[in-house]
Amino acid sequence: MKEMHLVIVSPERMLFDGKVSQVTLPGEMGEFQVLTNHAPIISSLVAGKISYTSGAETQSLQIAGGFADINNNQISVCVEL
Repeated sequence: MKEMHLVIVSPERMLFDGKVSQVTLPGEMGEFQVLTNHAPIISSLVAGKISYTSGAETQSLQIAGGFADINNNQISVCVEL
């Protein structure tokens, strides 16, 4: 399976930078999942949980809001904690 590259940053620090197979984000219209070859989008994020799977491990992170840019299997997320 082809992996995606996920970067999660906050104004204070880098939170994650690595390869993932899936990401779930809390969008304004509801939670949505990003898989390989997802259509390009830019989305605002609301308070909630980001979860992502890297290898066999699934991690999660509570956020207060932010933005996500998804394009060509590159996911950039800027969050407030």
